[in-house]
Amino acid sequence: MTSTESPPPVVVIGCGPVGQTTALLLARWGLRVVVLDGRPERDLVGSRAICQQRDVLDVWDSVGVGAEIARRGVTWTTARTFHRDHELFSFEFTDRGRSPFPPFVNVSQCLTEELLDDAIAAQPLIEVRWGHQVTGIDQDEAGVSVTCADGTTVDGSCAVACAGPRADVVRSALGLTFAGQTFGDQFLICDIRTDLPGWETERRFYFDPGWNPGRQVLIHPCPDSTFRIDWQVPPDFDLAAEETSGGLDRRIRQVIGERPYAIVWKSVYRFHSRVVDRMRVGRVLVAGDAAHLVAPFGARGLNSGVLDAENAAWKLAFVLRGWAPEALLDSYSDERHAAAVENLDVTGATMRFLVPGTPEEARHRREVLERAATDPAARAQVDSGRLAEPFWYVDSPLTTPDERRPFPGRPARGDVPVPAPGVLVPDVPVTVPGRPDVVRLRQLARQGVTVLVGDDAAPPAPLPGDLPLAVHRISDLDPSPTLREALGARPDEIWVLRPDAHVAAVLTRPTDVAAAVARLLARPVPVPA
Repeated sequence: MTSTESPPPVVVIGCGPVGQTTALLLARWGLRVVVLDGRPERDLVGSRAICQQRDVLDVWDSVGVGAEIARRGVTWTTARTFHRDHELFSFEFTDRGRSPFPPFVNVSQCLTEELLDDAIAAQPLIEVRWGHQVTGIDQDEAGVSVTCADGTTVDGSCAVACAGPRADVVRSALGLTFAGQTFGDQFLICDIRTDLPGWETERRFYFDPGWNPGRQVLIHPCPDSTFRIDWQVPPDFDLAAEETSGGLDRRIRQVIGERPYAIVWKSVYRFHSRVVDRMRVGRVLVAGDAAHLVAPFGARGLNSGVLDAENAAWKLAFVLRGWAPEALLDSYSDERHAAAVENLDVTGATMRFLVPGTPEEARHRREVLERAATDPAARAQVDSGRLAEPFWYVDSPLTTPDERRPFPGRPARGDVPVPAPGVLVPDVPVTVPGRPDVVRLRQLARQGVTVLVGDDAAPPAPLPGDLPLAVHRISDLDPSPTLREALGARPDEIWVLRPDAHVAAVLTRPTDVAAAVARLLARPVPVPA
């Protein structure tokens, strides 16, 4: 791809939260964006994806909306799991740093979209075109050309397809497969306004409760005294018949008792587990539900899509601004496809536990749940959904491995991995002279490539001057031990952080820093003299 002073706009297909986030992040890097959406206008119906993870709020904070989304939502810090009426276990969430955001916030997707729309309206680099249903995508060495149903053609330098789960036309135009499965059991979702004292700050998951025998119920608190209740229901469940017979009211009262309530929204879903075969096709990157669908137990859908958006945006910006070669875009597919496969693996295991597909799986589930009442080892096998977490880019071609910090695999539920190459850096307060806009480590990292130098480490050898890169002494950013302890940094180490705040390298030789920076940008690695 050829960099110019003002490249053509990036075309973002789809104006849901993933497309909105992509557009805002691209504009933050100084790129013009045209967003296309086939709907005539925003359709604010239903709460939909409600559960936003701490690190996703942090991404949204980089475009000015994270704090407001957190403020308008309901914070919950505890996840409880029950078998029938007996609580099996609960856990809270670890923060290795000092993030200003709670581990999870529940807020209506509609409100999230409204806040993102407000940010887009204030951003002159973004143009949103409603009523532009995409019907085709062509590309060549000069750019992309996106065709719409009304005959409009929109030209751009690159495109990011965030067209949602029904993006069949876009996937077909790109020649992508979308292999996977659809689960037979349905799930009834109701948002109910009522008072449930003591339930406002916790997520509750029930296996085989007396009021939904043989199946599951999930309950999430939401703003305005509203609770999201998900019932697993049979494949032939008929919501209209349930309402007519009074069964829906009985179902709700089995959970909340005789207190008054109002149904705010209701729907029935079948869940899917699918992923495209690749997430880059030339100048087009595919993100969010257009690229992967997962069951919602664990809240890995929208949260993963926002992390797709951040990964895509900084890489497109670095390529189009001439700071990195086109090869950097291959790592988008490498990293985010691996993240999607991880999410399918995690949610697939959950669905096999929730909806056993064989007699052996059903027997295993029954035995585990019965033993879990008294056996801590069995509790670890109870799968009510491993909650969303960032993917660890330990095997990425952009990551420089550190043999002193081998990745131990998935941490325990509610925990986060120890900082190491490929892991999202913990967030802590920092002070940058002359930079009142930067008060946290992740804010600093998201300015470009960041190099952190320990007190006993020599300054790194000359680094590229043609890209946004900053070098800081750890003790200058934080004279206290907080930052050093959060990282687990040794005095002789140099840490290299990516523009998405993941650790790219931890080094002890200043002469190795230039190679690590080149690697994280997919540039040719310089040969030592």
